[in-house]
Order: sequence, then structure tokens, then C-alpha cells
Amino acid sequence: MQSITILGATGSIGMSTLDVVARHPDRYRIHALTAHSRVEELAAQCAQFRPKVAVVGSAEAADRLSALLRGQHVPTEVAYGEHALCEVAAAPDCSTVMAAIVGAAGLKPTLAAAHAGKKVLLANKEALVISGALFMEAIAASGATLLPIDSEHNAIFQCLPLDYRRMPGNHGIRKILLTASGGPFLDRDVSTLGDVTPEQAVAHPNWSMGRKISVDSATMMNKGLEVIEAHWLFGAAPEQIEVVIHPQSVIHSMVSYADGSVLAQLGNPDMRTPIAHALAYPERIDSGVEPVDLARIAQLHFRRPDYERFPCLRLAFEALQAGGSAAAVMNAANEIAVEAFLDRKIGFRRIPELIATVLDRVPHEAVEGLDSLLAQDRRARDCARELVQASY
Repeated sequence: MQSITILGATGSIGMSTLDVVARHPDRYRIHALTAHSRVEELAAQCAQFRPKVAVVGSAEAADRLSALLRGQHVPTEVAYGEHALCEVAAAPDCSTVMAAIVGAAGLKPTLAAAHAGKKVLLANKEALVISGALFMEAIAASGATLLPIDSEHNAIFQCLPLDYRRMPGNHGIRKILLTASGGPFLDRDVSTLGDVTPEQAVAHPNWSMGRKISVDSATMMNKGLEVIEAHWLFGAAPEQIEVVIHPQSVIHSMVSYADGSVLAQLGNPDMRTPIAHALAYPERIDSGVEPVDLARIAQLHFRRPDYERFPCLRLAFEALQAGGSAAAVMNAANEIAVEAFLDRKIGFRRIPELIATVLDRVPHEAVEGLDSLLAQDRRARDCARELVQASY
């Protein structure tokens, strides 16, 4: 039986993971659940799944959670803070870690799971975007198992040979094709994108996601981050990664081979499919997701992305090509820009402009270790906040 820690249990990935776990009580039990501040939701999850530990972001949140659990006679231990997150990610009683904390906040506990040799189910993009080389080195050194949860990377994983070892040339792989829905503004007049509201940006046509990742999908920065992830996960050079817009979100990604074959993974847009695949790998289990009805869908459409409409995608390719800390700087600037947009401090089109300015102003450095990357992350955030303040 797998013992699972879910980092980010109250987010969409965490809740979908618990849905799959609940379908297979003979296979999985919950060791720890974590959330930053959604205490009531976490308390309800603890009452249902009875984890050994629950972790929240602050002492105040921990006090509130403890009170709620006492009232429900739930014996879960409560802890708080980054150190506690790292402890439950690396705990000996835990075999599998779902890394689903959004943003750079998930970096250290995800790395802790990698160093501890866990089965890491990676839904946190930033672990690879910020610290790709360090993260992959930690996985290799500890013998950890790394399974991607992003629907696109999980699809690619399913289309690769079983013995794949991050060497495309050894397996006749020509290209990795990342599909993208195009988000809510795929066909909107580009000249009107400056008028986009937060409510419009978070209304994704296919996927149910959190607010930050929904905005990233609308700008296609989400796809840009996935390009960088694909580079580290699969050892593909930037020129071997292509983004294809596929509005139906039925084909989740593809792998093109030297013999002309293109292998694709299809499914309804529901994150329980990749979660169930990774939890049970190499077996298959019921995820609760209905199979695709191709006759009902009838048509699948594809187009190339437009960098005028989606400049964030271009910035991500450029950051990957630049190497060093460029991706970390870009990611930090994007997090601040998206937060400012959601707080109505900057406009939608200002997001890529702010990111580009931060990339120009914060020098890229060679990656010497986690501390240097986090220092660059802080510098980029400070720069981005100054730019937001200047425009507000």
C-alpha cells in the first residue's frame, strides 16, 4: 500500500488526487495533507482521510486547524511552515509525494522529496523551471522515481519507450509536440486584450484550475513553463520542442519519431487521468474519468501559436535558450505580474511587458546552487514589484 503526502491538498490537483485515492482504499492511504491557508477545507479532508500530519502556512492557521480537528475528534498532528512541509515530504512513513503547491513556494518541499528518494508525482512546474538541473541531479542521486502530472508531460511520458533515459537521439525521437488549448482569448481581437478583466482571464474553456494557473493559460506562459519542463524531463533541446494549439484539449501531447510515426495520448480534459496513471504506474486503475467519445467530438483542430497574441510563450523559449538563471528570473517576474493583474494593479497586456523588463534588468547568472537561484528569484521579484508600483 502506498502512503501518500499531498503538498497542496486543497488545490485542484490535490482534490483530484484525493478523489482518485478514495476510489482505491485498498491501494493508498494518506500520510500527510498540506495547505497554506484554506483551513476549513483542509479540516474536512483530514476528517475524511485521517492523515498522520497536516501542515499549514502559519501558526495562526495551525491554531485554527487544531481547534477544528479537536472539535471533530480527528487525531491528526498539526504543524506549520516551510520546515514542516519539507519534513512531511521526506518522512520515512511516506512513499509517494504529490507535489502540487503552485509557484516557487513548492520548490523546497519538492526538492526534499527528491533528495529523500520518494516516488515524486510532479505537478509543481516551478521545481523544474527554477531549478531544473539541480532537481534532476537530486532525482538521479537518490534513485527517486519522477512521474509527471501535467497532462501534457504525462501524455508525452506515455508515448515514450519504457526504457527512455532522457536521450531522444537514442530512441529515434524527432520532436516533442506540446498541445495547448489556446485559453479563453484564442480568437479574441488582439487589439482588445488590454481590456481583459481577471474574471475573463480565469474562465478557462476546458479545464477547471486555480486562478494563477488559469491566467498563465490565458497568456500561454503556462505553456512556456511546460516547454522548459519538457526540456528537463525528457532531455529535449529547445529546437526539438514544438507547441501546437489544439482547442479541444483531447490530444494532450504527442511524440514525433524519425520513421514518420507520431504517437499521441488522448483523453477527456480531466486531471484525474494523469494522476491515476502516475499513482498506479506501471499499472492502470480506474480514475473516474469517462473515455473519449470521438464520434461525438467529430473534429479535432490544430494551429500554430501566434507570438503577437502570446508573447509570454516567446519569452519562455528565449529564457530556455539563455540558460542559467533566466528561467528562474522569468518565473518570478511572472508570479508577481499575475498577482498584480488579479489584484487589478496592472492590465492583462502589461504582464508580458513587465516580465520582459525584469529579464532585461536582472542579469542572468550561472546556476551554482539552490541559494544562488533563490537569491536571483528574490531580485527578480523585487524588480517586478517596483515596476508594478511605478505603474499603479
